[in-house]
Amino acid sequence: IKVVSATESISEGSEGILLESVLEGYAEYYSAELSEKVIRGMKENVLKGKFNGGTIPIGYKVENSSLVVDKLVAPFIVEAFRMYQGGYTIKEIRDYLNYKNVKTPRGNQITYNAVNYMLKNRRYIGEAKFRDIIVPGGLPAIVPQPLFDAVQERMRINYKAPARKKAEEEYLLTTKFYCGHCGAFMIGESGKDRYGKIHRYYKCSVIKNRKGRCNCKTIRKELVEDLIIGKTLVMLREQNTIDAIVRIVMKLQKKENTEIPLLEHQLSETETAINNVMLAIEQGVLTKTTKARLDELETMKEEIEVKLTNEKLAKPAITEDFIRLFLERFTSCDYTTIEQKRQLIMTFINAIYLFDDKIIIAYNYMERQETVLLSDLKETSLVPVSSLSNYGAP
Repeated sequence: IKVVSATESISEGSEGILLESVLEGYAEYYSAELSEKVIRGMKENVLKGKFNGGTIPIGYKVENSSLVVDKLVAPFIVEAFRMYQGGYTIKEIRDYLNYKNVKTPRGNQITYNAVNYMLKNRRYIGEAKFRDIIVPGGLPAIVPQPLFDAVQERMRINYKAPARKKAEEEYLLTTKFYCGHCGAFMIGESGKDRYGKIHRYYKCSVIKNRKGRCNCKTIRKELVEDLIIGKTLVMLREQNTIDAIVRIVMKLQKKENTEIPLLEHQLSETETAINNVMLAIEQGVLTKTTKARLDELETMKEEIEVKLTNEKLAKPAITEDFIRLFLERFTSCDYTTIEQKRQLIMTFINAIYLFDDKIIIAYNYMERQETVLLSDLKETSLVPVSSLSNYGAP
């Protein structure tokens, strides 16, 4: 292979080889020196709280070479973290942000990957980073540290959770049922008896996947699910529980509306863009593109005005009677259907732990816990792990 330079006159022979080596060495030295200077400057920027460039995180904007909080968008970022912590999926959060007209700093719609990256981005807790340099508090924080940590833990659990949709039959306690011995998930297992009848159980995932030793026994699926649903319904029939939930919901109604300022800002920007197009038309600039842009802006303005009007309309406040009626609905539903059972468990159950002699149920209500002794259940509810023959992978 022969390299021919278009700018340097490099002759053939030994002199040309020497000159080429000198030019390449100088270019390499210049590149390395420039790289060191750039890296040194970027390190200084991080230590001083300056923005090094790249993609601006949603909820921030650049002012005076530094990232500052965009007060119109930041509340939606916090809401996205709270939604994920509360059980919403990334797709549902993406759809919520797009419905609220939240855009990326480049003006694009929010994508699934954008939300996934957002929920992992430590910049939202004020952490600035460049290479091996981490500066806590180097940026203005948007998300509180406890909320961010809770979201990371839930993402970790969801990443490792077994695929419930692939089960032959839905195991309703998946991702909420834990082994009391090792802390691993209790996951679905099915087996046949000597007559060929299929029985379904929850088994410690450490035992099922043969990743270690655990002495946790297997418990029948129907029995433990019926137990959890029954105990939850008893809890919901207690007057103290109803009163506490009513107080919490009534307090949440006073939460400040963060959507109106964003819509007003978007409406102002759209009106400015319409005025600019009209000014161009008055000056004689009238093309098909100009007309199409004007139609697009006017449609956008109408949509924003409708959303803004809906937000400003006085919403009927939720009354205490309505909340009580809503809670009473859970106690009167038909729990022979999977959907009703799933809704009850996802709403009120935080975690369940299985021990040799008891089951501990942790509710989402005021960190309340309840202990059920296994001696109060049927003796056949627990079976030794070795007594099952695997029947596929639920």
